[in-house]
Amino acid sequence: MSDVIGIFPFLIPIAAFGMVVLLRRMEHQEKLKMIEKGIDVSQFKSHKRGGSGAIRFALMAIGVGVGLLIGNMLDAYTSLNDQVCYFSMVFLFGGIGLFIAHKINDKREKEELNS
Repeated sequence: MSDVIGIFPFLIPIAAFGMVVLLRRMEHQEKLKMIEKGIDVSQFKSHKRGGSGAIRFALMAIGVGVGLLIGNMLDAYTSLNDQVCYFSMVFLFGGIGLFIAHKINDKREKEELNS
């Protein structure tokens, strides 16, 4: 069992790289099929949102920081397992940060459409 755990950290980057390669390949094949059918591919290009990545990263980082702080407080003042405290709070507050970033981006897009 410990041999599998020792190999696990190396499998995560390999799996992530493989997933990115497969998604890009499927995207390319989809565009080729659209071109074969005579569909204009330029209308399906995704528009870049200026600054949305920075907001998303910043709010997620703030959420993770708050989650670590609350997890530490729960670990110190309750009898909960320390791993449960940290992981649950990091995921909870990181998710809340991403949700807030999504709402901010939606509001920004609606304002751009109305103006």
